[in-house]
Amino acid sequence: MNPTDKVDDLLAEAGAQWRATQPSAPEPDLDRIMSAKNTPKRRWLIPTLAAASVAAIAVAALTILPDHNEPAVAPPASKPTPQAAEGTGAAGKPTADDLLVRNGDKVEVNGDVVAAPGKDAMFCPPVMSTLPVVDPALQPAPSCDQNGVKLIGFDPARMTGAKTVKGVSVGNAHVVGVWNDKTITVEEQTAYRTPPPVDLDALACPAPAGGWPSKPGNFESKTVQTFLAARQDEIAGTRFKYPEGRSRKAPVVIAVGVAHGDLGAFRKAFETVYQGNLCVYRGKVSLTDNYRITDAVNNLLVGRNDLGITASGGQGPDDGTVPISLLVLDEKATDTFAPLGLANFEFDVDVRPVR
Repeated sequence: MNPTDKVDDLLAEAGAQWRATQPSAPEPDLDRIMSAKNTPKRRWLIPTLAAASVAAIAVAALTILPDHNEPAVAPPASKPTPQAAEGTGAAGKPTADDLLVRNGDKVEVNGDVVAAPGKDAMFCPPVMSTLPVVDPALQPAPSCDQNGVKLIGFDPARMTGAKTVKGVSVGNAHVVGVWNDKTITVEEQTAYRTPPPVDLDALACPAPAGGWPSKPGNFESKTVQTFLAARQDEIAGTRFKYPEGRSRKAPVVIAVGVAHGDLGAFRKAFETVYQGNLCVYRGKVSLTDNYRITDAVNNLLVGRNDLGITASGGQGPDDGTVPISLLVLDEKATDTFAPLGLANFEFDVDVRPVR
């Protein structure tokens, strides 16, 4: 593994931590809303070897802040995903089939809403951008007409953290309704739901008897790095995991996803050069395949803005799949990515089907 790969891992982890720690119970970022009307839609394509841009991106699309007068509610309780045994990898991720939305389907959205007088309310998906700070007095009224989803039958008076800015109501909500070409006919409207936290240190391996020991490793050694660099066709990458927290003496586990080949054989070979806590699990997409797919996606999307994509490419999930963030996974989107293998992607969507 070369130095660039280690940077990729750290940046991917930082990006995942950023997504998991976004504030809950929101109020919209009015600066972003009011400038969106005159700002072209931004699409961030993040290739694996250029992922350093993630660390510098400022999130300026309806940044959500807590409203202490009307707290957001948590989503309905669900059964926790059991820890997978070593070799099985993570379980329970939605597939492309699970996320596919067609006209007439019941869907849900959860987030920021803009409601201008005399117009249908608009659900406004978050967008990663680097908008400059603009004097609020010079900004237009809040709007996301170009990027949003029309909400027919939405009641602005029931929004979480509702405010009126230049005659336009802005706030947040959870909405369930029927989807039809970027329009949702509202059937249920409730308070914004705080997304559940993401455990970035979850392991796809059970802890050894007595727990993970706190011991030094030699991951940075030339021998280990040479071993991993020679196996990019096999592995889905490496991750640093901290199953007992990140204190100075807490144990560190190196998690290695193996996309191709026998897990036991890989572990046996790796243990001849690596000394330290190790979790070997089944990945889906190797590093080599990830690079190839990411480059293909970037080439495919050049000059296109019809899929509502806000970010794509790079290493994100532990299984090596290529992350794609977009408004909705409809038939146009699946037709676009199907030639590259839908199972090779992890889709993060704003409009989700209700089955």
